Amino acid sequence: MKKIILPTDFSDNSWNAITYAVQLFKDEVVTFYLLNTYTPIIHHYEQTMFISSQYGLADAMRETSIKRLNEFKTKIISEFNNENHTFETISEFNMLVPEIKEIIKEKDIDYVIMGTKGATGAIEVLLGSNTVQIFKNVKCPVLAIPNDFAFEPPQEILFPTDYEINYQNNHIKPIIDIAKKHKSRVNIMHVFVDKELSESQEKNKEVLKSKMKKVSYLFHDIKDQNITTAINDFQIKSKINLLIMINNKHSFFENLFFKSTLNQIGFHLKVPFLVIQSEVQVPKSK
Repeated sequence: MKKIILPTDFSDNSWNAITYAVQLFKDEVVTFYLLNTYTPIIHHYEQTMFISSQYGLADAMRETSIKRLNEFKTKIISEFNNENHTFETISEFNMLVPEIKEIIKEKDIDYVIMGTKGATGAIEVLLGSNTVQIFKNVKCPVLAIPNDFAFEPPQEILFPTDYEINYQNNHIKPIIDIAKKHKSRVNIMHVFVDKELSESQEKNKEVLKSKMKKVSYLFHDIKDQNITTAINDFQIKSKINLLIMINNKHSFFENLFFKSTLNQIGFHLKVPFLVIQSEVQVPKSK
C-alpha cells in the first residue's frame, strides 16, 4: 500500500493536482492524506502564535480548514469512487514544509503530490515558493502538477541525468514503478559540451542500464545545449508526459538546475515534474 500526501490550499490548482494523483494511482491501494496548513498572514511566526492565541484566530482558521478538507474529501470520493483509495484529512497550525517533513517521518510517506501555484495565481519563483522549498528540503519523491494540466498516462518519461550519481534502488524505484504501471518508455537524456564520460560516469551509466531492465528505455546524448533548452525542446518534440530528475547535491541538478535554470524550467514546464532526492528517506514498511 502506498501513502501519499496531497497538500491543498483549496485552490483550483491544488484540486487539479489531487485529481491527477488519484488517476495516476487508480489501480493501486493508496492512503491519501489531504493536508492543509494554516497561519495568519503575519511576518514573524512568534507573532502569529501570540496573536492567534489572544484572539482565537487559530480556532476559527482550524474550523474553516477542517470544513473545507471534508468538502474536498467528499468531492473526491463522489467523483472517483475508487475502492482502492482511502482518504484521511490533516489540518495543522504550522508552516507547510515542516509539517510535511513531520508527516513523512510519522507515516512512512511514498510521495508528495501538489500543484505548482497557489490560490492567488501569482507565480512566485515561477513554480511557486512552496513547491521549490519542498523540492529542496523534503526527503521524499515530490510530484508537481502544472496548473490546468489534464491527466494523461505518462507514456513517455524524460529523465535527464549527468551520470554523476551512484544510482541506488531508492533513486530508481519511483521511476520503475510508474513506468511499469503505465507501460511507459523512459528517455534517459545526457546533455554535454564536447566532453567524454569519465570512468565513474561510465560505471554509473552501466548501473543505471542494469536497473532499467524491467522497463522500456532509450539513451539520448545531446551535445552543445544548455540543460534548460534541451529539456524544453525534448519535451515538445517527443510529447513527454512526465519529467523526472534526481536532486543530487554537488551535481548538475543542485549546481545548475536550482541556482540558474529552475525558474526558466518552471516557466516553460507543461508536464508533471517528479523530483527524487538523492538522500531519500526510505519508508520503513517498504
